[in-house]
Amino acid sequence: MREQRTILLTGANGQVGFELMRSLQGLGKVTALDRADLDLGDLDQVRRAVRELKPNLIVNAAAYTAVDFAETDVSVAMLLNADVPAVLAEEAARLGIPLIHYSTDYVFDGTKDVAYVEDDATNPQNVYGQSKFAGEQAIAAVGCAHLIFRTSWVYGTRGKNFLLTMLRLGASREEINVVVDQLGAPTWSNTIATLTGNVLSQAIMHENDAWAEWWGGNSGVYHLTASGVTSWHGFAEAIFALTEGGRKPVVHPIPASSYPTQAKRPANSRLSNDKLENTFGVRAPDWRDALRLCMASR
Repeated sequence: MREQRTILLTGANGQVGFELMRSLQGLGKVTALDRADLDLGDLDQVRRAVRELKPNLIVNAAAYTAVDFAETDVSVAMLLNADVPAVLAEEAARLGIPLIHYSTDYVFDGTKDVAYVEDDATNPQNVYGQSKFAGEQAIAAVGCAHLIFRTSWVYGTRGKNFLLTMLRLGASREEINVVVDQLGAPTWSNTIATLTGNVLSQAIMHENDAWAEWWGGNSGVYHLTASGVTSWHGFAEAIFALTEGGRKPVVHPIPASSYPTQAKRPANSRLSNDKLENTFGVRAPDWRDALRLCMASR
């Protein structure tokens, strides 16, 4: 009988981490750590946690995601998004185990006219994007077996995200202005976790040398978002179209220039999932279908 592998999951209370606690069930013995269990600001504690558990796989869903606050909270953003992944990668390499990590569309500057592929030149325009790209670079520099999944416009039924903000504003306003000239794929946190589980299930079937060979052959960066494309305005309209009862505000399209933010956002956040699909045979659902399921689960 195959020995059950131990999976260390960080960021268990986050949008993606919470969903991963469910999608990873059955793939191994999951040890899920949140802020109460692990102070990510203490890199020595992070090292100790890995060394004490001695997992067979690390899944890092912890991150600093407050994009605008990162502009003035640079050191903390870099600590959580670059230094912590670097330490996890170092410990993974020491144990000879793989690491799964999540990154962002914000590593690109958004000037491309079509969807970005993994090999396109990066050029993050804000501190959040810079910190996430630094995390990618740190993992690659260490050289441990890894999967880095870049995603975009993450939302869900917990935490702080665009979906929950729209529902809150829609409950009290007759009209809302939403940016129309930034494009991307709203991606449900459950979609990210489910596809991660689907990919990982392919690795779990392998034992010993075959396990290491699978990771060695598939390590790298992959884009993982919902299928399709919309604007923030289109996303907002879709949210209210699925909202049953109550107030449904009028959603006015506005240019990004009319809604200044501390952090600069890319105009084009579209990511191609072709590499993910061609390598692992998994296909992300259309963003509207995923949103419909998410709204029904509230």
